[in-house]
Amino acid sequence: MSAPLLVIAAGGTGGHMFPAQALAETMLARGWRVKLSTDARGARYAGGFPREVEIMRVAADSLARGGAAERIAAPFRLGLGVLATLVNMLRDRPSVVAGFGGYPSFPALTAAIALKLPRMIHEQNGVLGRVNQLYARRVHAVACGTWPTDLPDGVEGWHTGNPVRAAVMDRAGAPYIPPGDYPMSIVAIGGSQGARALSDTVPAAVAALPDGLRRHVRVAHQAREEDVARVVEAYARAGVEAEVRPFFDDIPKRLAEAQLVISRAGASSIADISVIGRPAILIPYPYATGDHQTANARGLVEAGGAILIPESALDPASLAAQIATVLDQPEGASQMSRAALSCGRPDAADRLAEIVEALGGKG
Repeated sequence: MSAPLLVIAAGGTGGHMFPAQALAETMLARGWRVKLSTDARGARYAGGFPREVEIMRVAADSLARGGAAERIAAPFRLGLGVLATLVNMLRDRPSVVAGFGGYPSFPALTAAIALKLPRMIHEQNGVLGRVNQLYARRVHAVACGTWPTDLPDGVEGWHTGNPVRAAVMDRAGAPYIPPGDYPMSIVAIGGSQGARALSDTVPAAVAALPDGLRRHVRVAHQAREEDVARVVEAYARAGVEAEVRPFFDDIPKRLAEAQLVISRAGASSIADISVIGRPAILIPYPYATGDHQTANARGLVEAGGAILIPESALDPASLAAQIATVLDQPEGASQMSRAALSCGRPDAADRLAEIVEALGGKG
């Protein structure tokens, strides 16, 4: 008898793909087969998935993105994606279908409904995304990464937390080296949509630090490709050692070595920061649907593990003051590290896996 099959549907951004990858790793370890259903954009984040995961690329487009012609064509592409997914699921029938949000989850969840398959969604943020909002009443379980999550009336959520990848789990609770008179690492990560504001502000804030503090600082800064050159130049003018890239494939290692993280408040970023346990300055992306990044940040900030700066209040002087507040107070920074760690859910992938197995009749 072949192993049960889980189809994971996710795409669009790392915020959807990283927790999907964590569940894939866990289900493989539990003896399941796993397929990933995603689009071309999501496939760019699929390189970290285990080799055993079969990747199915489907046609899926946002109905709200692009010009008039693209918006007209989008429903037809989604329809083709649903049809191709139906054929694939009829050929290799899944035991469970799990959607992680983003338009690439639309074809798999629609096909699962048509075939009456056990199905679930996982919402990473404190506010449901558009696709998860559409399916919340039509699945058998709604798993929530952030708690509380704003759910439709009558829909019950299960607080699983946001699962993190194996590379993050390998550094869960790594000992924190508090700031001091030695090289200190700041990691600045902005996400695919929100990196520009950090590129505009973080180098200037670091440059504005007192000389005695600035000379100990080194920075790993994730910037959009078109901003890399100017960000490199800004750090060079300030005399600060900095590594600037559009994407770091070793973020878990860098977080573990950091004294401070400056980040947008994406759900996956907060999960990584919490599981490893690092002080953070969070700057929610103000254009996120339903202002969900502010909702994401709430738990970590209230626990004392992070400082929140709304983008409307963000400027180099205010950011520099908060950076100095953390790096000038070793005991306070250590307390923030412990508070962040208390918010982590390192067992989130196992909690999700238990829901999958229950739906698949194995729980």
